[in-house]
Parts: sequence; structure tokens; C-alpha cells
Amino acid sequence: MDQMDTARILYLSLLLGAIAFYYVIANRRNLGQMLRHAVLWALIFIGALAAVGLWQDVRPRFAPAQISDGAGVITVDRDHSGHFSIIAEVNGAPVEFLVDTGASNVVLSLSDAEKAGVDVDNLAFTGRAQTANGTVRTASVKIDTLTLEGITDDGVRAYVTDGELFGSLLGMDYLRRYDSIEIKQDKLILTR
Repeated sequence: MDQMDTARILYLSLLLGAIAFYYVIANRRNLGQMLRHAVLWALIFIGALAAVGLWQDVRPRFAPAQISDGAGVITVDRDHSGHFSIIAEVNGAPVEFLVDTGASNVVLSLSDAEKAGVDVDNLAFTGRAQTANGTVRTASVKIDTLTLEGITDDGVRAYVTDGELFGSLLGMDYLRRYDSIEIKQDKLILTR
């Protein structure tokens, strides 16, 4: 924390203290009720913080269903955000991908690449990619295996980004391997 952060925290603390002091003075006749309301708001705030903190543990339970018929047809439900997310195995490790027909390539976040066994410490970030959040540096890697519902592809080219990426992207380089890509209502249907 630098001096600017310390100064901001001090300023906000003083401002909050002044508001709290005024509120106590203005409501001094109803201190019992005011204390009950303060405790209630504190519990609501703590509950909200707990929900945010536990979201990563709870979220996989709400992951969209992806079903394979065993004959090369994979059906994926639209997720809660309105997108299509798939869990595929990259070098045997489960990775959640956002299906992105606007992305040219398979893109791995730094954490997903590390989870899949990519040596992220020795990557050469020589490429650049334009994202919704601006330009990021990329490093080209070759994924040994990418498996989606029993369909395995070997030697898939991917890019690891060093930028802030909310997750990994399954772009057109991979999706072209399918004979058809259909969206029917809230379902994505991939056919090989």
C-alpha cells in the first residue's frame, strides 16, 4: 500500500466517522432501535461478503450441462450469463472455456495454462492480441490433447495470455474441426 492509498483510507475513515457521529447525535432518542438497525445492516454486509467469497466454490454446481450422444454430437446449454461455456480437458486437466466464435484462436488464461501443465515461467510472450479489454501479450503453445466429451484432438495450437482474462476461450481454430455449429434457442449443438 502506497502513501496515496493510506491517505484515501484515512480520508474515507474520517468521512465515515463524521457521518456516523452525526447519525448517532441526530437519533440519540432512538439509540436502541438504531443499534438494532446497525447490527442488521452489519449482518447483511457480512452475508454479502460471504456470498462473494464462496462464489468460486458454489459456481461449478450451476455450470451448464453439456451432453454427448456418443456419436459426435455435443449439446451445450446456455449458462446463467447468456453465453455457452464448456468444460474440456486440456492435457488431462479440466478447463472451463467460453465458446467464442468471435475469437480466432484457442486462448488459455495464465492460470488455466498452468493447471494444464504448461511451463508458464518459460513462455515467450512475443505476440499481441486485441481483446475487449485492450491489447494483451500472447505466447504460442501446443496443447498435447484437448478432449471434449470423449472427442480428443492432438496437437492443438493455443495462445496463453499474460493479461487479465476472466477465463479461457474456445475460438474458431478449434470450432472449425466440427462439421456443424448450430444454436437453437438456448442450446449450442456441435456435430463432428
